[in-house]
Amino acid sequence: MITTAPPSPPSPPTRSLLRLRLAPHSALPRRLDGVWWPRSYDLLAELPQLLAALPRAWGHITGVTVNGAAWSGAPGRMLVANQVVRLRKTVAAHAPDTVVLLAPGQGRWDLLVVPPDTTDEAAEPIMTDALSDRA
Repeated sequence: MITTAPPSPPSPPTRSLLRLRLAPHSALPRRLDGVWWPRSYDLLAELPQLLAALPRAWGHITGVTVNGAAWSGAPGRMLVANQVVRLRKTVAAHAPDTVVLLAPGQGRWDLLVVPPDTTDEAAEPIMTDALSDRA
């Protein structure tokens, strides 16, 4: 008698790679250090993936400031990779579409945020142009 194993349940869909581009290292200061295109405005879901993808040279990010009008509710702190990250929301008119990352003793990095609902065709030139030398 031949028995067959029950069929395996379908695998959950995998999320594609993080949509992040970082500016090349330069001795000159830049307005933007990178461009991030999150998949949603859910900071609790998006932030851990972003922080995990950053260069080690940036150090441990302990503070993140985002546009309070754009991002969904989030606590004042969250645990990311067993490290506490303080979250701050602002409504600064000069930077409504950026996220600021702070690492004590290492520096500050400003990332342009491409809105999650932006199409692939529209996001590509935004990400490329934001980091060009003429930006």
